[in-house]
Formats: sequence, C-alpha cells, structure tokens
Amino acid sequence: MQSILESLGIGAVNPGGFGGTWGGSGKAQVVVSPINGETLATVTNVTPAEFDAILAKSHAAFASWKLVPAPKRGEVVKAIGDELRRQKAALAELVTLEMGKTLREGLGEVQEMIDICDFAVGLSRQLYGLTMPSERRQHRLQEQWHPLGVVGVITAFNFPVAVWSWNTAIALVCGDTVLWKPSSKTPLTAIACTKIAEKVLRDFGYDPAICSLAIGRGSDIGDLINTDPRVALVSYTGSVPGGRHVGKLVQERFGRHILELGGNGAVIVSEKGDLEIALRAIYFGAIGTSGQRCTSTRRVIVHRSLHATFLERLEALYARTPIGDPRQNEILMGPLVDQGAVATMEAAIATIKAQGGRIVCGGQRLDLPGGCYISPCIADVAGDLPMVQEETFAPVLYVQAYDSFEEAIALQNGVPQGLSSAIITNDQRESELFLSAAGSDCGIANVNTGTSGAEIGGAFGGEKETGGGRESGSDAWKAYMRRQTSAINFSGGLELAQGITLEL
Repeated sequence: MQSILESLGIGAVNPGGFGGTWGGSGKAQVVVSPINGETLATVTNVTPAEFDAILAKSHAAFASWKLVPAPKRGEVVKAIGDELRRQKAALAELVTLEMGKTLREGLGEVQEMIDICDFAVGLSRQLYGLTMPSERRQHRLQEQWHPLGVVGVITAFNFPVAVWSWNTAIALVCGDTVLWKPSSKTPLTAIACTKIAEKVLRDFGYDPAICSLAIGRGSDIGDLINTDPRVALVSYTGSVPGGRHVGKLVQERFGRHILELGGNGAVIVSEKGDLEIALRAIYFGAIGTSGQRCTSTRRVIVHRSLHATFLERLEALYARTPIGDPRQNEILMGPLVDQGAVATMEAAIATIKAQGGRIVCGGQRLDLPGGCYISPCIADVAGDLPMVQEETFAPVLYVQAYDSFEEAIALQNGVPQGLSSAIITNDQRESELFLSAAGSDCGIANVNTGTSGAEIGGAFGGEKETGGGRESGSDAWKAYMRRQTSAINFSGGLELAQGITLEL
C-alpha cells in the first residue's frame, strides 16, 4: 500500500489545496480504507481564505489559457492521457483502497479517464460553429464558440476520478480552467490526479493553476464555489437534495450548472427476451460498485410469466456472490464506502418490510474487517411500494411483475428519477417503442444490455430529478463554452433586418 501511495505523490500528511502551489491549513481529516479500516493518510482541508486565493489563481490562469489555440490545448490533454496510461495500475489501486470498488472496476475507471482524454484531443479540432444565410444582401451570419471561464467541478465518492476527467478533459480543450472539489470521502485520488495534471502543465510551460484543487466540506468549500461569480459553470454530481441546493445558489447569481443527480435505473425483462442476457446484465448492474453507481440497476420489471423463474435464478446468483477484499481478483463485490452507507441500507430494508415488500435474500452484515460489508438484497415488491420511488445508494434490487407492455413502460417511467433504463427483448417492435417518445423517459435507454457501463462517446445524464445535465461525449462540450452569433456586412451600405428602413 505504501509504495502505491508514494508512487502517486501521496505522503503521510497532504495539503488539500492547489492553485499553482500546494497548501492547506484547515481541519485535518484522516482517510480510512473501507476495505479493512486501515488509515491511508491525512489531508488538511483548505480554509475559506485559502480557497479564495486558489480561485483567484484559477481565474487569472484563464486569461492566458483561453488564448492558447484549441489544438495546442488538446496536446496538453493528450499528455495527461499518456501520463494516466503510465500511472493506470497505481491509480486504480488507490481508487480501490480509498473507495472500495473492485480492482477490475478501478482499472476500468482509469481507462475511462484515458478514453475521455483521447476523445477530447480529437474534439480540440472540432469545436465547430455554423454559418447561416442572412435575409440581408451581402451579409453573412455566423455562430462561434468561445471559452467560458472557471469550471467548478464537485464530484461524488463513487467515481472519484472518472467524473473529474469527463469535465476536465472537455473543459481544458474548450479553453476553461478547472477548480475541483472532490468528495471528502475520497480526497487522496483527487490529490493524485491533480499532481498528474500539474506535472504535465509544468512540462508544457503553462500555469499549473489551470487545474486547481480545493478539498473541504461541501457546506463550506462547495458553497463558496456555488456562490462565487468568478466560477462560470458548476458541474455537480451528487444527491437530489444536494442538487436542489446547488441549483438555487448558482441560479441566484445567473451562473450555469450541470447537475448529475439521482438514478433509479430499471430493466424491463420481456417474455420475448433472452433470460441469460437479462440475468447477467441485471446481476452486474445491481452489485457492481456495491450498488453505488448512479446507473446501478435498482428495479427489475419482469413479465409475470417469467417472474418466478427469474427470481429463483437471480437468487441463486446472489447466493454465490464472492464478497470481500476488492483487491482480490475473484471478488465481485467489495465493501460499501463507509459504515453509514451500511446503516442506510439496513434502514431501507426495514422500511421495505414495513411497507409490505418481501425480502427474497440478502441484507445481512458480514463479519469482515472494516465493518462496511453487507450481502446484496433482492426484494419482491408490488408496483405501488413507496420505497421504489426512492434511490437507496446500496445493493438493494426491487423486482416487480408486469402483464402488459404498456404497464411495463408506466412502471419504468413512474419514478421521479430519469437517468438510465434498459429493456431485454428480441421483439423489434418492443425495442423501438421503448426507444421512442412513447417509451423510456430517461437520458440513457439501452436494448439487450444493462443500465450500467455508459461509454464516453455519448453524452451522459438524465431527466427529471436526475437534473437534466450532460457530460462527456457527443455535443456536451457546448455547456463549457459561450455561444456568439455575429452578423458580418460586406455590402458597403447599411441594410436593417426585418425590412426596417431608416431615412436620414
């Protein structure tokens, strides 16, 4: 463990602020691994005054960074991706140590960082505007995109490095600077990533404050980001109540925000689908990252004719799930992030029982080091069970039966969240209806695969209480830039729009 930390520049005590130089004199927090309760390191949070200085450095760095040609900015992002390739194994191990996801998932998360850097390099030559016909003679209309400013990135614990990279790689090629406030549960991975970006920026001769860091509580440092007009865009990943709070604060100052909030992913299993694909997709979607993904499968809506068989086979899979130290290759499910998450899951299970749901299996604490391990739970429930409306950020899976396809769609859409959804069917009419305007109301809708595992090429995000934001691929880059429409007159005279005449 010590060699991993040292290879990534993590010491016994680490300053939690960076704005060209490292510092942090605020409250010290001890970072403990959920794997076994072992202390990893200590981080000193930044004070409000230190935050103000860091933001000032980031804001000043924007003035010069925005003038660097976009393809040159892309070269910097390419170098960050190359450094991530070099450090992939060590960074993945740190993700596992600090957050508790399996090592194979940690490697996948770092690979996602590398992939978004590759995507952003190509994007740096494709920040396209438009030309449009003008109603005036010898005029041209054009639309172009300019750098926006400082992007405040507030991330959650469950993807401690990937979400930062989605925002940072795109923001950098767009000409923005980035100020990152990570989850207080996973500060070490943030320090490691910032050190990687710092090295690359210094190697290229750019101001390292282009990628800044401020570690502290959300109610302290997070709200300073949300309320400061120097932060042009706030990208927030977290809970629905947190998103409401961020949205209000940012909107009050007419800032921009990207909100990536709750998920309540459902998979419809049609009687015309492949049950083997369904079982594999749902199993990983439900237990992957110990059920702590926003795209985790939380609900299964299965045709009544398959209900009993599906439950029996899924319960058998759950019964033989290898749970334990996520650094071991054979382990499929590690700990929850902390003991508070375990207590939240136990409370949810008690509520399910009180509301009339039947616990098929799981939900028992496991006597393993650290106290953060619990067996994944399946609950057989009716469609109107109130708890189904809520997102329990833990491996709790609700199974509901349906009779008609219209009923399945209504159950799928009948929750406040709208992030990820899927259908397992070999009926083209069902799949096309699911993907149509009359089908899933989610930002992600998959056919014959699960709810988890979004690729970086597509825009990521959802509707309703998921927040409406989009990050990563497709044209999500437009959120990180400001649009400008221009009229160019080359006629030699003056003609007004809408046929208005002016006599002098």
